[in-house]
Amino acid sequence: MNSEIEILLVEDNPSDAEMTMRGLKKSNMGNSIIHLQDGALALEFIFGTGMYEGRNVNNKPKIILLDLKMPKVNGIEVLEKVKSDPLTKAIPVIILTSSKEDPDIKRCYELGANSYIVKPVGFDNFMIAVKDLGIYWLLHNQTPPM
Repeated sequence: MNSEIEILLVEDNPSDAEMTMRGLKKSNMGNSIIHLQDGALALEFIFGTGMYEGRNVNNKPKIILLDLKMPKVNGIEVLEKVKSDPLTKAIPVIILTSSKEDPDIKRCYELGANSYIVKPVGFDNFMIAVKDLGIYWLLHNQTPPM
């Protein structure tokens, strides 16, 4: 594993995860992607517990791409824990989900989501959206030092 984690992708749908990783790599932004399939693993990874006990938690991802509808721990719960902890609240969290439900959108922004993107339908549209979000969040956006 590379020493610097650029993207933490938390996505339970293997097809969506593969398309996201392909889109980022095709845009030369996928050098260091960690893909986890549920919110419970994401929290263990971020906070260095459970399966990731002993991981250097100071090695934070530059961005978290987070699905909402996942088994074990859903994306809203992950977002709430990340944004309520002083050590992780500055990490940009981009919700990348198929949910267009107003309560989900409102709740995510209330909890501190940095962006809410509904997954586009169709491979080409999905790839364009992933490329654009990678360019913005990894190249243009300035984050405070962590």
